[in-house]
Amino acid sequence: MRIAILADSHLQRGILRELLGRLGHEVVFNAAPGLLEAGALGQYAADAWLVCLLHVDRHQQKLLEQLYDQDIPVLVDEGEAPPASSEDYPRWQRSLENKLDALCPPRPAGVLPVQPGLPGTPDGEPAAQLWLLAASLGGPAAVKEFLDCLPAGLPIGFLYAQHIDPGFEKSLPRAVGRHSQWQVRLARHNDFVRSGEVVVVPVGHELSFTASGRMQCLERPWTGSYAPSIGQMMLNLATGFGRRSGVIVFSGMGGDGSGACMDAAGLGMQIWTQDAGSSACPSMPDSVRETGYSTCSGSPRELAQALLQHVGRAS
Repeated sequence: MRIAILADSHLQRGILRELLGRLGHEVVFNAAPGLLEAGALGQYAADAWLVCLLHVDRHQQKLLEQLYDQDIPVLVDEGEAPPASSEDYPRWQRSLENKLDALCPPRPAGVLPVQPGLPGTPDGEPAAQLWLLAASLGGPAAVKEFLDCLPAGLPIGFLYAQHIDPGFEKSLPRAVGRHSQWQVRLARHNDFVRSGEVVVVPVGHELSFTASGRMQCLERPWTGSYAPSIGQMMLNLATGFGRRSGVIVFSGMGGDGSGACMDAAGLGMQIWTQDAGSSACPSMPDSVRETGYSTCSGSPRELAQALLQHVGRAS
């Protein structure tokens, strides 16, 4: 969803923006009431407004009245968010998630049609092809949009590597998996990635594969500046799956993954990127494109369409 935030606390605005981004929502406006004029409310194309005001003066009351007059849901959340380290934070987060889900039922996902003649694979079977979805800042919303477009029953599974604080790793399955036809779960040692599912790459330790394709949750941490390391995950996946593997680099800061492109492509991995125009932060996919190894680039929906065509050709 596209959400506009109106809050009079700078700290509250930061907490809400970070949380909504992790949950796969797009924040289209985030400011104090004093920076918003009533006549400008309609220009932000929001699906919902989230209002958190500790003090309501005459100007703020007028804004609220104008918001309620619009044909857009408004959620007024009272009080400040608890610190992320407190026992109350998970309960507050779940409450806000439930309110948003109830307030704005999801739009039709627009699932793409299956290509004629594409052989299906029953969900639960080890995936014939395995692709890595790699993302950093702005990634959850892009990955969710991509998954929402994909139909079920494809002979493919995904890994999802997201730069994120370890404390929020368990929230990723719900953030990107709700409303889609794909099951999103955390990694399990010695298990396969199966058709119809998305496995979240662990933040705290490296993930590799046995010769038979089983996941190995190693006891060592990721090397380098990022966790999980997208570059290392690309190499581990390409080593195990070769031409049956691919990576799509979505929105993010930095250049993680670009240094692994030459070796991963040499092992047969397909390398694709989200285009700059649809990326909240294009520096990470841009850095991969600059290596010359990205063979496909587009919006999340365009990438989903291209993947359907690729799976059809490879089957």
